[in-house]
Amino acid sequence: MGVRVLGIDPGSRAAGWALVVAEGNRYRLESAGVVRPKGDHRHIRLADLQHRLAQVVAELAPDCAAVESSFSGRNPKTGLALAESRGVILAVLGALDLEVSSYSPAEVKSAIVGHGKAEKQQVNYMVVRLLHLEERPPSDAADAMAVALTHIHLKPWKTTR
Repeated sequence: MGVRVLGIDPGSRAAGWALVVAEGNRYRLESAGVVRPKGDHRHIRLADLQHRLAQVVAELAPDCAAVESSFSGRNPKTGLALAESRGVILAVLGALDLEVSSYSPAEVKSAIVGHGKAEKQQVNYMVVRLLHLEERPPSDAADAMAVALTHIHLKPWKTTR
């Protein structure tokens, strides 16, 4: 039995998640998806994100989690919404007493592709190759897979038993 790493790609409208199991130097995708919070108001969508993500994490029972850190773009309003979503995600993981590691987008790109300025398509391509997937996953889920793989690559001592 390997170590179960939950990767999460926070988003203001969609949060990708993926459970990757590391078994020595092999890894496999166990499950992945995207939570798209519903509601007419931001506070309702955040509550829905919290509820639905807590259900996912409880069902998956990961050993640890890796979350992509917020990317600060040009639009402060978008950055704030992303930070709020990430805060909800961290609170869910904290309430379940999971060890959480954070990785910047450049760290994820570097760990998966080999350089921190890789294009999104390059990361997606490598995720498909590394996890031996038969088809391309949805973008948000692929990003979460990349975050989980980054944790496995950068913190191997935390993914061995």
